[in-house]
Amino acid sequence: MIEVVCNDRLGKKIRVKCNPDDTIGDLKKLIAAQTGTRAEKIRLQKWYNIFKDHITLEDYEIKDGMGLELYYN
Repeated sequence: MIEVVCNDRLGKKIRVKCNPDDTIGDLKKLIAAQTGTRAEKIRLQKWYNIFKDHITLEDYEIKDGMGLELYYN
């Protein structure tokens, strides 16, 4: 299990526990459950790299404690 920190830059920081073999889409569903926002409306990125839903956290080399940027579409 790893913990990913998502910051929406509006004062909300969400900590989510997930597995490295989970997809970005799975992570979005976990974030949506905590924030009350629909998973389709969430965009995760790091710098200018927007993460695709079907690729795993391992493939993007997302490690324990890593921070991601959370945007609402």
